[in-house]
Amino acid sequence: MTDVTAAVSSGSKSQQAYAAVKARIVDGAYPAGHRLVLAKIAHDLGVSVVPVREAIRRLEAEGLVAFERNIGATVAGIDPTEYLYTMQTLSLVEGAATALSAPLIGPDDIARARAVNEEMRACLEHFDPLRFTRLNQDFHAILFEHCPNPHILDLVHRGWNRLASLRSSTFRFVPGRARASVGEHEGLLRLIEGAADPDEIERAARAHRTATLEAYLAHSANDHR
Repeated sequence: MTDVTAAVSSGSKSQQAYAAVKARIVDGAYPAGHRLVLAKIAHDLGVSVVPVREAIRRLEAEGLVAFERNIGATVAGIDPTEYLYTMQTLSLVEGAATALSAPLIGPDDIARARAVNEEMRACLEHFDPLRFTRLNQDFHAILFEHCPNPHILDLVHRGWNRLASLRSSTFRFVPGRARASVGEHEGLLRLIEGAADPDEIERAARAHRTATLEAYLAHSANDHR
């Protein structure tokens, strides 16, 4: 049984088709521009075309899939301008979500976050950018998951989804940023543990996100010289 077939072995066929196709986009199996042939995907998953079509529409709403005339559904890329704007927006909303969540983060949450960060540190030894990125998202989710404002949380999740296809490889482009990121994570945890002012926590969270953006943009600029 393939990994994709296994992904649809339980739960809603539409939901699992969505998870399977999204996973292949995120891990690069379906690269930007890849044509998504519904009948083939349905055959691979062992389902009808209907749940696959629903999954593709959902991925289109998240910005991971685009429809091109005379071609059909393809994996969307993220142009540098959209990446810039999305990361700038995410730095604002994720910073706010983390600051609002901070007073509600308990010792168990801190312990979970620190354990994830230690996994990230260990991952640096034999660097796996895909695993590192998944752990990075797990870490930040712990910090903002208690945010009491559902609208801000929705914006954070939309930002992560919009970046999913590119974020899978961001740290592959700038591996040096990964090591700095782990250190900044510990700094954020210490601020939260010490009940720092919410504004200080928000500034630190925003600076952390902005540093990744700046590292990626610097890498892109060098590539175009």
